[in-house]
Amino acid sequence: MKSNFYALLARMKFINRWGLMRSTHNETLSEHCLDTAFIAHALVIIDNKRFSGKLNPDRAAVLAMYHDASEILTGDMPTPVKYFNPDIRLAYKAAEMSACERLLAGLPEDMREEIEPCVIYDEEAKKYEPFIKAADKLSALAKCIEERGMGNREFEDAEISTKEAIKALNLPAADVFLDTFMQAYGSTLDKLSR
Repeated sequence: MKSNFYALLARMKFINRWGLMRSTHNETLSEHCLDTAFIAHALVIIDNKRFSGKLNPDRAAVLAMYHDASEILTGDMPTPVKYFNPDIRLAYKAAEMSACERLLAGLPEDMREEIEPCVIYDEEAKKYEPFIKAADKLSALAKCIEERGMGNREFEDAEISTKEAIKALNLPAADVFLDTFMQAYGSTLDKLSR
């Protein structure tokens, strides 16, 4: 069987995020998913080391790599549109699920059982959901901080609301990440490499 699965995943680099915002740098879905994977990995490590968690940080990273895979087919729906009302949110969820099924249908059958739980969460993967969600928001916050650091005021309100959304998750590991790592996202390379 010939498969298009990985060729479709490679198209993440063509999907731009923040479609309603004027950006100094267009962030691609590929960039976002990698950032989210790094952060999810860190969040689970923090949870395990400081809060007696028992999850696998490597598994969190893999789940985060795939967390927005449906957007290869749906595109990135801007947050204000996605959450405008419950009907739109439900319709978009259905579109995401359909896109996930279409992606997975392109896999050879012997690989699908391993990859499907990364794209459509099973019960085991759902344990990681709070960490993936927090990592997703922390990645968005990093983008806001970087844009603001470039003098782009367009992201000021998004930065405030994203930080509030992270705090509202009540995930101690996310709070630690905020306190420990987020300030550095606004630093220059010279400051970061000292």
